[in-house]
Amino acid sequence: MAAEPGREDGSPPSTASEPELRGVDLARRALEEARAAARASGKAVGQGRASPRKGGVRALRRRSGWSGARPDDRDPQLLSALAGSLAKSRGWSGKVAEGMVFGRWSAVVGDDIAAHADPVSLTDGVLSIQAESTAWATQLRMLQSQILAKINAAVGQGVVTSLKISGPAAPSWRKGERHIKGRGPRDTYG
Repeated sequence: MAAEPGREDGSPPSTASEPELRGVDLARRALEEARAAARASGKAVGQGRASPRKGGVRALRRRSGWSGARPDDRDPQLLSALAGSLAKSRGWSGKVAEGMVFGRWSAVVGDDIAAHADPVSLTDGVLSIQAESTAWATQLRMLQSQILAKINAAVGQGVVTSLKISGPAAPSWRKGERHIKGRGPRDTYG
């Protein structure tokens, strides 16, 4: 068959009994033909994809991408909550709690204690604290149970089980660059 003059798409010429379809009529006809072909192949018409109306408003919400008034997994999350869940899932919770003791020391024990004492190390649940003077070391030993309760309330139970409080280091008898091993100043006394 030769193409009708003026028709570049090569479609068959229209007959006089069938009017030429355009726009909406052409779309309707294509849809009817597709439905007929689907029926002929054995598929039901509505099986291709679930209609949003079947699930009601909830299915429409899921499909559209907004979550609604109640909290949802798709809502924005706090960074602290996400970091906490990441640490928990990776098994870092203990290390994070230990780091909080050192990182937030003044917030955990209070500004007054933090001004006069610093945490030094945390090994097997024993927190070593260095006081700036022997008087402060004695004071911290008397407040040991209250300090331990504050730490456990801030970072969780079991992270710190006991405290080891020490005062400043004793003065050294070494003077100068060179030193001779021995008992120190006592061996010069009679």
